[in-house]
This record gives sequence, C-alpha cells and structure tokens, in this order.
Amino acid sequence: MCGIVGYIGKEEAAPILLDGLSKLEYRGYDSAGIAVFDGEKINVAKTKGRLKALSELTHDGILLPGTLGIGHTRWATHGSPSDTNAHPHLNTEETIVVVHNGIIENYIKLKKKLEGRGYQFVSETDTEVIAHLLDYYYKGNPLEAVTKIMHRMEGSYALGIIFKEHPNELYAVRKDSPLIVGHTDGGSIIASDVPAVLKYTRDVYFIENEEIVRLTEQDMEFFTVDEEPLQKKPVHIDWDADAAEKGGYEHFMLKEMYEQPKAIADTFSPRIKDGQIVIEELGMNDEEIRAVSKIVIVACGSAYHAGMTGKYVLEGMARIPVEVDLASEFRYRDPILAEGTLVIVVSQSGETADSLAALREAKKKGCKVLGIVNVVGSSIAREADNVLYTWAGPEIAVATTKAYSCQLTALYLLAMRFAYARGAISESELAEMIEDLKKLPAQVEMLLSHKDRIQKFANRYLAARSIFFIGRGIDYAISLEGSLKLKEVSYIHSEAYAAGELKHGTISLIEEGTLVTAVLTQEDLYKKMLSNMEEVKTRGAFVMAVTNEGNLDVEKAADYVVYIPETNRFFTNSLAIVPLQLFGYYVAVGRGCDVDKPRNLAKSVTVE
Repeated sequence: MCGIVGYIGKEEAAPILLDGLSKLEYRGYDSAGIAVFDGEKINVAKTKGRLKALSELTHDGILLPGTLGIGHTRWATHGSPSDTNAHPHLNTEETIVVVHNGIIENYIKLKKKLEGRGYQFVSETDTEVIAHLLDYYYKGNPLEAVTKIMHRMEGSYALGIIFKEHPNELYAVRKDSPLIVGHTDGGSIIASDVPAVLKYTRDVYFIENEEIVRLTEQDMEFFTVDEEPLQKKPVHIDWDADAAEKGGYEHFMLKEMYEQPKAIADTFSPRIKDGQIVIEELGMNDEEIRAVSKIVIVACGSAYHAGMTGKYVLEGMARIPVEVDLASEFRYRDPILAEGTLVIVVSQSGETADSLAALREAKKKGCKVLGIVNVVGSSIAREADNVLYTWAGPEIAVATTKAYSCQLTALYLLAMRFAYARGAISESELAEMIEDLKKLPAQVEMLLSHKDRIQKFANRYLAARSIFFIGRGIDYAISLEGSLKLKEVSYIHSEAYAAGELKHGTISLIEEGTLVTAVLTQEDLYKKMLSNMEEVKTRGAFVMAVTNEGNLDVEKAADYVVYIPETNRFFTNSLAIVPLQLFGYYVAVGRGCDVDKPRNLAKSVTVE
C-alpha cells in the first residue's frame, strides 16, 4: 500500500515522478502528491483522488520544474483522504520535505513533544511528525538528523527526504517497509516497488532494515542507522517492462488471467529434470526432507488460500502433518514450533508485513523457513533460509490471479518432492503426476477460452446481494479463493463454507434466488456434495457447479455447470479457480467497478 518515487539527475523530475507513481497505482491509494526543488524553493502539488487529477493539476509536471523531487500515492491510515493529509509533508519553513510509507506507532508522543517546543501541525497524519522531527534535529548535517529520528521513531517506514540546503542530495530510509534504489541514465531513482523503475533501470539495490541511502546525480552511498558506511551489490531485474502494461486488454486483471498458462509453466519447467522434481533452492537433501516432522504454512489473503490447498496436497500426497496459519494470528499466538518443523511463508510481494513478522518469529524459535514469493530480492526472499520463486512476472491488478496460480504450482512441486523423498509415492506415480502437471497450462488456456459463456452467466448476477461458495476438502480451499475474488472486485457480499457445515447455521442465509457456487472435483466426495447442493436448492437457491468432465450426475442438482478437464485429484484447484476468477471479474465489470484498483484495497499490505 502507498507508493514512493524519488529522482535526482539531469532530467526534469516531475514527469519521472508521475510516470513512476502511475506504475504503482495497483498498490492502492486515495490521494497523490509530488514535491520538486526548482533551485530556489521546494514546490509541492498534491490532491485527493486519482493520479490523473494530480497530472492535470501540474499539467503533467510542467508547472513544477526542477531535477530533484519526490512523489507519493497515499492510502489513508491517520487522517481521512484529503488534500491536506496527502503527502509530501513539509516542515514549517518549507526547507525539508518528506514522503512516507508505513505507520509511526509513537507519533502521538512525538507530536506532543514537538508541540511543546512550538511546532504547529496542519494535517492529521503521522507523517507530518517526521518532517518536524527532522527539522528539530537538523543542524546542517542531513545524515545526522536522519539517524536521530530513526532512533526515536517506532513502527514501520520507508522515507524519501529532500533538504533544501542540500540541493544535490536525495535521502532514502527504510524500516519494515520496502524501498529500492538504482542508477538511471543521468541520475538516481528511488521507489517502493520494481515496476516504477523498470523504464529507467534494471539494476537495483534493495535497502535493508534500518539502512539509509544518500543519492546524488552520479553516485549513492549506503549507511547504517549508526552512520557506518555499507557496501551493497545490485540485483538485476529480468522482468519484461511490457508485462507491466495492459497490452490491449481492458484491465490488468483480465490480462493476468490470460498470462496464467505461461506463468504456471515458467514456475514448474525449470524444476523438472530427467523425470524428477529438482528444487535446488529448497536446500534440503532426501535425508533432511525425511527429518521434517511437521510443516506450518503462514500467509495472508489469497496466499493463505493457496496454503490451505497446500495443506490438503502435502498431507494427502506426502503424508506429513501440515498446519495453516493466518500470518496476522500466527505472530501473536506464541506458536509451539517443535524441532523438525519447517515453516513455509507464502507471499506474492515478499513484503507483506504480517508474513514478514511471522517469518522472524519462526526463525527466532529456531525453525528453518522457506519463502514462496514472486518478487526477487524482496524482504521475505532475503530473510528466509531458502526461497522458492514463483515466476509469475509483475502482477499489477490488486486482485491476484496468476501469482496465486503460481503459488499453487510451487506447492504442488514441493509436495511431489517431499512425497517421493519420503517414499509416499512410487516412481511411476511421480511420473504420472509430472505429466498431469505439464498439461495444466494448456488446460487453463482452454478454460479461459470459454470466457464468453461465463460472462453471459455473470451478467445475471450483477444485482446480487449475497453469493455463497461451498466445497469439501480441497474444494473448500478453492471456494475460499473464489469467494474472495468475487467480493474484492465486485463489492458483493460473499462467503465460502465447508459444505458439511451448512446445517450448523449457514443454511438459514439461503433464500429464493440466492446463488450458491458448489465446487466438487474430488470423486470420493461427489455424493456428499450432491446432497449439500440439493439442500440449498430445495430452499430456493440457484446452484452453479464447477466439477470434473464426466460427472454428469451433477446436472441433476445444479442449474448451471462448468466442467474442468481431467487431471490429478491434487491439481484440480488450478483448473477450478479459472471459471471462478472469470465470474468475479465479469460481475465486477458489469457493475462498473474499478476492477484493477478496488476501493479500500492495496496490492502489497506493508502495515498491520
């Protein structure tokens, strides 16, 4: 959530800032602003609403000349969305300007201290405290002032800072909120995420916790919070810059759904060698795999739903006990992690605040941690003992589709590797699974080709008040994700339930015309699911079913059926999710919702 861009160099800063911020719109925001030093003063333009309003206000940046600047898209935490609360924020004399991602937890205490010394505040934000605190400690040395505020602030932050008295320097600071820096052709740039810099550089430095960077047009220096110099190596980013553009699709979400076949193949292909699953990044041999007594999967949102699928797949295939935890709960419940526990942290961005905190908690308790992430060099990737990358490429839409599918694929690979090493599956069974895995991209592509049929059905439910999803076992896991996709982009109330729980209260919500989506891909559960479908249908529900080809009995209990191709029973979620993604997308489009940037949501949740 929130976005930061900063630039110092030979080019005009404002157009670069606006362009960079446009690549970060997916992170979620409600206001935007930029500050540019013109050689005499720091000029600020900011406004509530979308970035387009800021571009119009500044005539695409022309009204703010200068080659040093910082920009920000804000997602409100302290203070409602408004022009005043928007970033950047200045000190009283307008000689220091700052943009901030994160939350300063002790800002009230700091604000009272500053007010006692005569400082006046114009906004409701915690960020304005940073500007005045910098002013209080600044005695001519920016680095000294920055380190002093870092010792006094509690919480998470990524900062971009300009000091008027140092017009040839741009400062960047990071603690628990992502920030990267890099050299451009004729300058230096900072940003909170990779897409903002792809147009300007492919070699970036990931700023670690409590590190400071001083950037100039030609150079950059790294320091610790104690002002000690650091040496860092750049990371090369291979993402295709065009992947961050819509490429003719109406929305990024639709484009990314269509990129799923390639993303899935890119995730599994390098890890299948000579008929074996080879995950070198795992850093574990067969003996170490056999020594694992339990796996704990920790994640948030869609990644948590992928983890739920992972539980069924790992337990069913590898016969190893698996717990799945919401990262926001895991870190506060003082989890019992016995020797032999492997903790898997799943995150698209690799910067999810709760997941990162869970990772640190697990390591503190002595557990080996494996990260499953999409962003190379992200915090979780760097702090985990080992990292298994999902090669989805940049995902711009807030509602994840291809990254989720790649997480499923990564968990399948992991389960197959563990199952074979532990003797839970034979060589012939492994070979059959690999063949089924290789078929998934083409099968997903086939399901996507039926989008017109799904769109026609979705148009019938644009005015729905509530939609329910039911499933059993692995199908319950996919129901959770299907429900989330619908609610986050269409704003229709939606819930997913384990079908066996219907009689324990949930069925009271079913009334005439209510849409119930039933997922039944597990053959041994067909009969029980058919009974559950009859239960809701007799109470007036309209039943949409997602099931395997050949399961014709479902047509007796369902009003509308989507069939998925035959695959291994552990891989069905990769296929069942496609019609559910399309359904959620087309309901949202039909309702006129902002599909790529749903209200109140952010792509990367970097605060609690």
